[in-house]
Amino acid sequence: MSHPLAVAALGFWHVHAGDYARVAQEHPGTTLVAIWDDDPERGREAAETFGVEFVADLDELLARDGLDAVTVTTSTDRHRDVILRAIAAGKHVFTEKVLAPRVEEADELVAAADAAGVSLVVSLPRLYHGYTAGIEEVLDAGTLGDLAYSRVRLAHDGWIAGWLPDRFGHPTEAIGGALTDLGCHPAYLTRLFHRSEPLRINATYASLTGREVEDNAVVTAEFAGGRIGVFEASLVQGPGDFTIELRGTRGALSYGGAGGGLRIDTGDGWRELPVPDDKPGAFDEWVQRIHDGGRADANLDHALALTRMVVAANASAAEGRAVTPAVPAATR
Repeated sequence: MSHPLAVAALGFWHVHAGDYARVAQEHPGTTLVAIWDDDPERGREAAETFGVEFVADLDELLARDGLDAVTVTTSTDRHRDVILRAIAAGKHVFTEKVLAPRVEEADELVAAADAAGVSLVVSLPRLYHGYTAGIEEVLDAGTLGDLAYSRVRLAHDGWIAGWLPDRFGHPTEAIGGALTDLGCHPAYLTRLFHRSEPLRINATYASLTGREVEDNAVVTAEFAGGRIGVFEASLVQGPGDFTIELRGTRGALSYGGAGGGLRIDTGDGWRELPVPDDKPGAFDEWVQRIHDGGRADANLDHALALTRMVVAANASAAEGRAVTPAVPAATR
C-alpha cells in the first residue's frame, strides 16, 4: 500500500466529482494519480484540470499494482458495475450516494467489499456535521420527550440558475430526480433522528421545469409509535434552503432556515444551543479504515437504509400509494 494512498477518480458525471478529486489531492493521506471516465472528452478535460493522467481503459487502470483506491462519481446507473470491478481488483472505494439504485445491488456491493477485505465508504456528509451531533445530543438526553414529528428540507436553485447539468434529469443515468440525489441528505437524517426504520413511505413528486424526473419532492415516512418524518428536496427554489425541525412531546428544536443556528424551546421560549465542531468527514473515515482495517459500520448501515428509502419513495411516487420499504438484509 502506498503512502500516501494512490487514488484514481472514476467518472466525472456527478457535480461532486471535482470536489472528491480535490480532496484526494489535498488530503495528507492520499494523492490523486489518474482519472477515468466513460466519456473520454469529459475525462481528459478533468485530467487536464487536475494535472494527472487520463486512462481510457478502466480495467487497465484497476489492474495497476501502484493504485490503492478509487473515488466513484459516475452516473448512478453505473455504480454497481464500476464499484464491483474496483472491488474485484482489490481497490478501496469511496463513492457518491446513492450506493446503488436497487436494494439488492447495494447489499451485493457491501457483501463484496466485506469478502474482499477492502474499505467501502459512501459520501453521506451531513452525518458528520456538528449540527447533527448537537441534535443527537438533545435526542439522547430526552430533552424533547418522545419525538413525534420531524421535517428535514434541502433545496437549491440548480435548475433555475442553470448550474446543475441537464444529465441529472436523465431518468436512466440519474435513476431519479431531486429526491434520488439531493433528497438523500434529508432522508438519511430523518432515519437517524427517528432511530428506526420507516414502516411506510408516501411520496409526492412534481416537475416545475417539465423534465422527465422530479425537481420538487415531498416524502412522508411513518415510524413505529405513530411518529412521522417528512423529508423534502427541490432543485428549483432560490435561495437555497436547509432546515431541520423536530417536535417532541416536551419540546421543539430547529436548525437552519430563517432561524439560523441550532435552537430549542422546552416551554420557556426559544434559545440558542452551541453547535459542536464537525467530526472528521466520510473521506477521512475512509482513509482511516484503509489503514486500520476496520469497517465503516455506521456509514454502511445508513447507506444501505438510504437505498431502501429512496427505492420506496420512487415506487410510491410512481404508483401513487404508500410503500413499505424493503427490510434490512440481515432480517430477511
